[in-house]
Amino acid sequence: MKNFIGALILVVIVGLGSFQAKAQSIEDPVIPENEVKLNIFNTIFIGSLELGYEHFLDRNQSIGFGMTFMDRFAYVSDTGDGQDFKSTSATIAYNYYFVTESNPSGFYVFPFLKYRTGSFTEVFDNDQIIETSLNSFIIGFGGGYKWVHNDKFALGPYVSIARGFNSEVSDRFDPVEFNAGFTVGFRF
Repeated sequence: MKNFIGALILVVIVGLGSFQAKAQSIEDPVIPENEVKLNIFNTIFIGSLELGYEHFLDRNQSIGFGMTFMDRFAYVSDTGDGQDFKSTSATIAYNYYFVTESNPSGFYVFPFLKYRTGSFTEVFDNDQIIETSLNSFIIGFGGGYKWVHNDKFALGPYVSIARGFNSEVSDRFDPVEFNAGFTVGFRF
């Protein structure tokens, strides 16, 4: 597992280096190179903090990185007494935007890879405590729409579906996970 994480970190570092070289070759100063964003929907409704960053390769494609703090497994019904999610996840995605030079707003799709770490704890009436490890790799695909104003502010909904690869999580929760959100972002 440590070797895999080390290899993943190496791939990200090499990828970032190549993106820096590509970013320096962008000649049009109007096209933004970066976007930071917040999934305001999940923050309000389920109390998780999902922050994201995208580095644009050109107007139609970007590489995205995201962190979700206080992550919950999909939209599991509200946790009751004695149930507690303690997890964080990191995501890497490739985003392809169906936009034109004259209109920066439009539909986009994104395949992604996510790693969630943490646990889900349940305390039953007889004071029995069961802890489920949420550590798993998740692969998925999603799509959405972004409205972009003045090439600076980006807003829009998205949905995604993914499959987790942890048998302990699959025994407790559905292995297929649905997610949705509404992001608010700033491009620079």
